[in-house]
Amino acid sequence: MILQTLKDCLDREQVYYAVIRHPYAGSAQAVAAAAHIPGKEMAKTVVMKVDGEPALVVLPASSKVDVVRLLETTGAFIVELAREEELLELFPGCQLGAMPPFGNLFGLTTYVAEELTEDEEIAFNAGSTTEVIRMMYRDYERLVQPRVLPVGIPA
Repeated sequence: MILQTLKDCLDREQVYYAVIRHPYAGSAQAVAAAAHIPGKEMAKTVVMKVDGEPALVVLPASSKVDVVRLLETTGAFIVELAREEELLELFPGCQLGAMPPFGNLFGLTTYVAEELTEDEEIAFNAGSTTEVIRMMYRDYERLVQPRVLPVGIPA
């Protein structure tokens, strides 16, 4: 699964992280509760198509994508949610809905909501619906080099 690929990447880069196993939870907010992580530190990954190209939008668990802001800030003409069938092709080894926010591992652009940069730590699904990785945000930003945008709004 992708968890080992992530762990290998983090180990190679000498990043401190923790893998947290938890009971299955259906939403990002429920995962945060199950893993005993503050909701504002739990990131969810939403796969969007920006002018036809898949991209990751990484948001706090309690937010949703502001499509209008995403259009404006990227300069795109069309932004739409990727279909489930596309997710299965784009993220081999990942369970549906548990894609990690590492677009660089999949050749995808990654956009991060500004509010996630305000916390010292970030936690996210690690390709599995029962495993979360928690690490320092600064390490995440160094490895992924996401584009930080104001793309989240309260859900």
